[in-house]
Parts: sequence; structure tokens; C-alpha cells
Amino acid sequence: MEKYIFELDFKVRDYECDLQGIVNNANYLHYFEHTRHEFLDNMNINVLELHNQGIDPVIARVNMALKTPLTSGDEFVSKLFLTKEGIKYTFHQDLFRKSDNRVVAKAKIEAVTIINGRLSRSELFDQAFAPYIKA
Repeated sequence: MEKYIFELDFKVRDYECDLQGIVNNANYLHYFEHTRHEFLDNMNINVLELHNQGIDPVIARVNMALKTPLTSGDEFVSKLFLTKEGIKYTFHQDLFRKSDNRVVAKAKIEAVTIINGRLSRSELFDQAFAPYIKA
């Protein structure tokens, strides 16, 4: 079992579903992004404030697998843990439907930092994430 360091609860809204009555695939990326932003907010890291300082965490790659569809009204939990390789952080994010704890989606989302327009190592993130990094 992975060691999750953060989790966030969600409930599917009607407008997130497609004609088939299941969550449209693009919405999973929104769920993952919102979870990462809440994780950062929980650490008192504000992405807008960082941007205003010339520090931009950006997504470099997403690998997502959809396992079980969600439908309107489904409650689910988003969980994440982190690994680091060089200047790249990987957010390992999984969604679980609450009613049966089935895996809904799994993603590996790689993030890097652009500082003043250049790909760079971020001391801020290195320090903030150090206690949570899973090798």
C-alpha cells in the first residue's frame, strides 16, 4: 500500500458527466489539479503568489489510467504521495470511490519549476517537500 501524504474528498457534479452519464475524462485532470493545489495551500504555498515572484511550478507530463467510471453524485477521495528525481517532482495521485473503495483513476503527474523563465531547481519546493518524499 502506498504511503499517501494528503487526501481530499469530492462529489461528482451533474455537469461533469458526458452523454453516457459518466464523468468526462478531462474532469479527472481537474480533480488531480485541485488536489495538488489544496495540498500546496495546506502547506501555505500559494501558486499565484509564487507566480508573482517569478516562480512557476508547471506540469511537464501526465500519465493517467481510468479504471472505474464515476457517475453523478458519486463521492470519492483523491490521495497523493510524492517522489523526486533530479529537478522533477512526481505526484502519484489516485482516486477511490467511497461507496466500494474501488480505484477510479491513477495518475503520475510530473512537475518542474520555471524560475524567471528558466527551468530550475526550486529550493522552496525542495525544503517544503523534503519531509514527504518517498524514494
